Amino acid sequence: MQIKQDYYQVLGVAPSARMEEINEAYRQLAFQYHPDRNMMSPPNDQKIADQKILEINEAYAALSDPVKRRAYDIPMGYNNTALPRFKRGSKVRVNTRASPFHDHIGVVDQEPLRTNLRFWYMVKIGSNGVASIARFAEEQLNEVGE
Repeated sequence: MQIKQDYYQVLGVAPSARMEEINEAYRQLAFQYHPDRNMMSPPNDQKIADQKILEINEAYAALSDPVKRRAYDIPMGYNNTALPRFKRGSKVRVNTRASPFHDHIGVVDQEPLRTNLRFWYMVKIGSNGVASIARFAEEQLNEVGE
């Protein structure tokens, strides 16, 4: 994999940035450099904006997918920057539609397990007086405000 530039710098985020930060940075930059916003600019400015939007899209494509992000991070030396987002006892909401617990609130039951690609959490979910424990990847969970 030939890497031309630092995707984190392109998006203006830190290597330890969460997905929400990466998504927000991408939206802001894509809006700023979108070709429709630069149609009336001088031709040189249009070319710069076109090149910039290609760089932004390439960076976002690599960093928005956990598997691609990990494949990018390792050769760049960013493989030790990831920290677990949730700790034992954290309240979380399941945000994956593929789970029967979609939109349920639970509590992280154990410290997370780290694999090469992501963190995995055991979440205790109470529903109708019955407690269930299910495993979720970090990107399948959102923090619940107090």
